[in-house]
Amino acid sequence: MKEGRRGLVSGRVQGVWYRAFTRERAVAAGVTGWARNLSDGRVEVVLYGVSGAVDHVATALLAGPPGARVDAIDWEPWTPADGQPPTDFVIG
Repeated sequence: MKEGRRGLVSGRVQGVWYRAFTRERAVAAGVTGWARNLSDGRVEVVLYGVSGAVDHVATALLAGPPGARVDAIDWEPWTPADGQPPTDFVIG
């Protein structure tokens, strides 16, 4: 079964390749969505895919790439506003 999840990642997650790390993990797991920097220093991540794959990526994001420090990820369920799930993973 597929699920969507939106997370707000706080810590030292901008300027340390966190979004690229997220994309690499998501693509490898067959998960679509996006990662984008927010003006308050956090990164917004949306993951969409098979539940186990989403869990796998979400767990990897707790560590992040070298140089990152993840203090917290606040997750919530996510559904596409237009009913159409993302078809790839993009960095915004």
